[in-house]
This record gives sequence, C-alpha cells and structure tokens, in this order.
Amino acid sequence: MKEEDIKEIFQRKNLHRFNDVMAENFYLGTQKIHEDYRDDASNIWKGSPRSATVVRRFLEFEGVGVKIATMAANILARDFKIPLRDYICIDISPDVQVRRVFKRLGFISKNGSNDELIYSARELNPKYPGIFDLSCWEIGRTWCGPHKPQCENCYLEGYCPKEI
Repeated sequence: MKEEDIKEIFQRKNLHRFNDVMAENFYLGTQKIHEDYRDDASNIWKGSPRSATVVRRFLEFEGVGVKIATMAANILARDFKIPLRDYICIDISPDVQVRRVFKRLGFISKNGSNDELIYSARELNPKYPGIFDLSCWEIGRTWCGPHKPQCENCYLEGYCPKEI
C-alpha cells in the first residue's frame, strides 16, 4: 500500500489521536519489515535472541522509544511465550501508573525519575525486571489512582505504607 492510502485509513477510522504521525510510522514500519526482515515480523525475535537484541530491533522502528520497545519485548515474552535467551534487558516500562505504584510501595523516591524506576525494578528482579510491568500498570489503573486510591481493594494493601 502507498503511504497516502494508509493515512486515509487512519483518518477515516480515526485509529489514533495523532493519525498522520502514526500512519507514517505504520507505513515506515511495514517498509522496515519488508526490507530488513524479509516480510516476516517474526524474524525480529526468531532464534531465541538475547532480550537486548529484541529491544534494540524495536528501537530501530520510527516512533518507537524505550517504553514501547520494552513493552513489546515484554508482551512477546510474557503473553506469547516467545523464547528468548535471557530477559535481563526487558525493563519495566516508564509509565505513570507503574511509577505511582512503585512510589507508594516505597521502591522509588517521591520524585523518582524514569531511570530510578527502571533501576529499582532491575534491583528487585535482575533476571527479568519487566515482569512487574503489567501487574503494576493494572494496579495503578484499577486501584492505585492519583487522587482517591482504593487501597482496601488492592492486592498489595498489606505491603503498601499508604503514604499518599
């Protein structure tokens, strides 16, 4: 497909809040898969590569940063059970929900940065720091809201110092 056709689809279906940019990134992504991975996206992770290799390959795509690259590698490993040689470079994704949970649990400081979040997860589980990502995101989204946390419903209630 031509880039203009993809942009038209994104606009017509309103697929993203930044339709033009995402349509371009999508188009460039399909071109990269065609050129670098012989029309098969699974070649990105084929052969049980190291986690750093998979994350780096995702980072090569236009519009993909650390958060998306690590999240994509984490989804492959966790949800699709794609075998990787290791999981040490699948970091926790620097997300507002995840950061809030780590702050409230006391794993990072009150003004903790994304780097502090990532290194805290690495310290807690050096072999697979990204393992915390989905559960902390769900807890942050469901119970550990920014204004009125529902601590009594949270799985971590007994472990959380509740300093909000």
